[in-house]
Amino acid sequence: MSGQFEASVEIDRPVEEVFAYLADGRNDPDFSPRVQEITRIPDGPTALGTVFRSTVKDAGMKTAREFRIDGFDPPRLIRWTEQSKNLITAEGGYDLEALSGGRTRVRIFNTLHGHGFGKLLVGLAASAARKDAPDFGRRIKAAAEASPTNR
Repeated sequence: MSGQFEASVEIDRPVEEVFAYLADGRNDPDFSPRVQEITRIPDGPTALGTVFRSTVKDAGMKTAREFRIDGFDPPRLIRWTEQSKNLITAEGGYDLEALSGGRTRVRIFNTLHGHGFGKLLVGLAASAARKDAPDFGRRIKAAAEASPTNR
């Protein structure tokens, strides 16, 4: 069983800057309070095959997560697939579009998959994610607009 959510937001920064910010998954804690810590492997620019390992806190429980970048087309597309073996895993991405005036439209989306007992929980997790999606988009906007151009 699976569930999906998505959000779209317009950011007052050029598409190249927004792409660079989102491609560096180490920025995820800036807009995702679930992410407690995150590292990039290998250490260097994000590319196809880059892995991000994180510790996240959901419903009071900490879990280890590992995502692999499996789609990467600067400055318009980022895709990831979760490699970890948790009750609920995700795959998703960002689509970016340059707008007039140096602005960027970002669409984020995720598909959540339940495994084992997680098949019973994935509907609740997807419902909570859909409910938070507009706020998630606003957090991405605020964080991207506040970030320095290079990390």
